[in-house]
Amino acid sequence: MSKLALVTGATSGIGKAFAERLAADGYDLIIVGRNKDCLEEFAAEHAGVKVRTVAADLSTDIGVDTVAEICANESLTMLVNNAGVAHYMPLADLPADKARELVHVKVVAPTMLTRAAVAGMQERGEGKIINVAGMIAFSGPADKSVMPRRAVYAGSLAHLVAMSQTLSAELEDTGVQVQALCPGVVATEFHTRQGLDMSVVPRMSAEDVVTAGLRGLELGEVVCAPGVEDAGLLDAVFQADLAAFGGQSPELASRYRAN
Repeated sequence: MSKLALVTGATSGIGKAFAERLAADGYDLIIVGRNKDCLEEFAAEHAGVKVRTVAADLSTDIGVDTVAEICANESLTMLVNNAGVAHYMPLADLPADKARELVHVKVVAPTMLTRAAVAGMQERGEGKIINVAGMIAFSGPADKSVMPRRAVYAGSLAHLVAMSQTLSAELEDTGVQVQALCPGVVATEFHTRQGLDMSVVPRMSAEDVVTAGLRGLELGEVVCAPGVEDAGLLDAVFQADLAAFGGQSPELASRYRAN
């Protein structure tokens, strides 16, 4: 049986790198993006595998529903939720349409596509879901000097991490793997589109991010951080999360009681 992967945001950056790698590994592909011409160009360049192109805008309900229907009806071996937008700016300055677009692309779309794909994967007893997030998901405690102008973006990536971790636990022993892939700064067109000059900032290649994600699946990592050498740092974060979760009580904490 042939392997079939669906990749969103497949026309550039990490999404295109995933599509390239999976095609080289013998996967048939369903590639999703806004630019029909770029999708068809990719398909023409990869005649050795079956490539289905789907031009869809995941910032819209109709775009999400179109791709979700494909996820529900095709026997996907892998789903890569990669599509993204940034819109870096203070929340008070973020136009409503851009806020809605960001949440739709990075929260609604991966949630609904995963929901559509996961039942079939469970029935078949195999499948892999990669949700491309980023290290900004862990930046919430940073002060303004370190992490300005991206509250909604950081929150959307944190959603992907928490959803992936919780879903992974739900799917234990089903044969379905879930991963939140959290690169740092990557050398793609992503920041250029936001008007940001990142030319002097050290950046990882999209190809290395893909290598880490696929190897992370082999290692059983639910959260894959390609640029973090000491994996114990992530373990410490997650253990602290569980300690706080387990430390709750029905009694009001003493610091909130009147003196």
